[in-house]
Amino acid sequence: MIVDIFTHVLPRDFTAALERGGSRFGLLKRLMEVRELHDLDRRFRTMDALDDYRQVVALPNPPIEDFAEPRHGAELARIGNDGMAELVGRHPDRFAGFIAALSMTDMDACLQEIDRAITTLGAVGVQTFTNVKGKALDAPEFAPLFAAMARHDRPIWLHPARSAETTDYAAEPRSRFELWWCFGWPYDTSVAMARLVFSGLFDRHPTLDIITHHLGGMIPYFDKRIENGLAVLGSRTRDEDYSGVLTSLKRPHLDYFKMFHADTALFGASRGLDCGIGFFGAGNVVFASDAPFGPIAETRDAIEAEGLDAANRAAIFCSNAERLLRRKLA
Repeated sequence: MIVDIFTHVLPRDFTAALERGGSRFGLLKRLMEVRELHDLDRRFRTMDALDDYRQVVALPNPPIEDFAEPRHGAELARIGNDGMAELVGRHPDRFAGFIAALSMTDMDACLQEIDRAITTLGAVGVQTFTNVKGKALDAPEFAPLFAAMARHDRPIWLHPARSAETTDYAAEPRSRFELWWCFGWPYDTSVAMARLVFSGLFDRHPTLDIITHHLGGMIPYFDKRIENGLAVLGSRTRDEDYSGVLTSLKRPHLDYFKMFHADTALFGASRGLDCGIGFFGAGNVVFASDAPFGPIAETRDAIEAEGLDAANRAAIFCSNAERLLRRKLA
């Protein structure tokens, strides 16, 4: 069996709510152009090309917080979660579960939706983005979310969030050539992971599961830069004192990066697969294609070509996902 642990879907009622709200920046038009987000017949035809294959679904980028005010955002999250729960209930042979959407600009409403989505709707976890309208995830106001997920013993799926408005050069108003997406998303993922590590998140919640998109972004490739370069944290900084950061952690700082899980959504047969699996270990890597934005069959074939033994291959394709989803699927 293959469990695709991070795919995206656009439920009908969520689409209707976006239409009623007057989606900004051509958002709905762009999403509707990706037919398999909302056309289930088309989606199922693609899935039928793979044997014994199921998906875990989440709402697509962008974050709800980016286009909705707090009150409307909380309502959209509820509508999205109801829609995904209905899809999973109607097609259990297709969908192994759904990842709850959140709107994190109203933390009280966000925590209520976490409880409702998990305990009432059966969500397998929640999706957060690498920043909340420009605020880092290690900000104190978001600490209750991580505590809630540790209490529920459910994973967090971490999706990058960056747009063309985050410029690459100070002299330019926007990022060009879609580099905000190609390179900016892995960078955003890496920075969010580091901020959570240095804030002591895993010391406070050592059993918390966080699944990083795109195989942990830049982290596997820059492991020695992290380990040795950041071992002298603070030596390059004059306006902040970082001298107590590393000593406050209970373990060597690189160890914490290996506590994250990472998915295989690298757009197919990437050379990064070998690097990422080598860094995180096959026990912490889960199959994901990012469908319908990324290729499913090519991602599967790339993992099969990795030369893994049968146990590690089965772990990536299915058993790691079963452990994270807290359910047996075979």
